[in-house]
Amino acid sequence: MSAYAIIKTGGKQVKVEVGQAIYVEKLDVEAGAEGTLDQVVLVGGETTKVGTPIVEGASVVGTVEKQGKQEKVVTYKYKPKKGRHRKQGHCQPNTKVVINVSNA
Repeated sequence: MSAYAIIKTGGKQVKVEVGQAIYVEKLDVEAGAEGTLDQVVLVGGETTKVGTPIVEGASVVGTVEKQGKQEKVVTYKYKPKKGRHRKQGHCQPNTKVVINVSNA
């Protein structure tokens, strides 16, 4: 059984393992630099540690591979018989992180 951790970032919880690449909400870290995610909710493997709400002393270190944007989400509002319509698009910024080390 491989070691894994559940981290909390950007209002979401993500299960991560060493070597895995994940996309998270935009982090304020330059591409190529290492960042520490210290909001670890659960550490699993041989033994499981559950936090209340976070595990004390646990952290996950990852390298920021790139900063980017998700695909465009288009909303279209339409009022029939009124000649009114509105089209709006939005691209959410995100960060690609490759997990290096899980400190439990």
